[in-house]
Amino acid sequence: MQRYRILHRTYYNFPAEVRLEPHALRLRPREGHELRIESSSLTIKPPATLRWHRDVEDNSVAIATFDAPASQLLIESEVIIQQSNPAPLDFLIDDDAVDYPFVYPADDKAVLAPYMETARGADAGALVEWLVTVSKPGEQIQTYVLLERLCVQIQQQLTYQAREAPGVQTAAQTLGLGTGSCRDFACLFMETLRHLGFAARFVSGYLQVPPSTADFGATHAWAEVYLPGAGWKGFDPTLGGLAGAKHIAVAVARLPESVPPVAGAYLGPPGATLDVGVWVSPV
Repeated sequence: MQRYRILHRTYYNFPAEVRLEPHALRLRPREGHELRIESSSLTIKPPATLRWHRDVEDNSVAIATFDAPASQLLIESEVIIQQSNPAPLDFLIDDDAVDYPFVYPADDKAVLAPYMETARGADAGALVEWLVTVSKPGEQIQTYVLLERLCVQIQQQLTYQAREAPGVQTAAQTLGLGTGSCRDFACLFMETLRHLGFAARFVSGYLQVPPSTADFGATHAWAEVYLPGAGWKGFDPTLGGLAGAKHIAVAVARLPESVPPVAGAYLGPPGATLDVGVWVSPV
């Protein structure tokens, strides 16, 4: 078991006093078999009223509402967690799904259907063309080997590039450019899996990396695929492997644009600036 301290600071500076609309905050990690929250605190300036709930994907969401106008907005989340995932490969897939292709049981497929919807138009054509290099039609292959091959192929064929601009590239854009951020790679991996008949979803969270003078951690994105007998298993195409003990999931979604860490609006003149800092450190 490893304990981590996660500090996530979001700072907006507005050109004048503005009226803040409600903000949705997805900053609390998803608790489960492998992750437990020891403590958490949320500091917001100007002061806000918080209302917590679980969204349709069972993510923890805080809705912050504001009464007073402000020229600055600070949102600081500090969480200490216990994380235990020392052997991410320690799982068993049902016999019927060990080899690809396989079919999900009817009861599971009814629930998983939204996570299996494939891209259309340009994305579909680009994926079909690219998939030939990953899996030949009718090829018999172990399911895990196929997933690993796809994950490694994205990591090796494409160039990672940090991207500050909001939004996520489509799969076709990422393949065409040959570059992308972690969220772009996760989206490509997810869309490719769906095209192959898997149920897949987007994951937003944190990645603990070896600390340096400039980098103590980062927000990160990867994808999960549903495997009968094993459940939702994370794969990180940015790193080319399974998600492990240093991956800390905060929110999952059918669509990547559904789970930004902070989402909101303000009424006032344009020209706001944003600074974000994330520190993930062992305790």
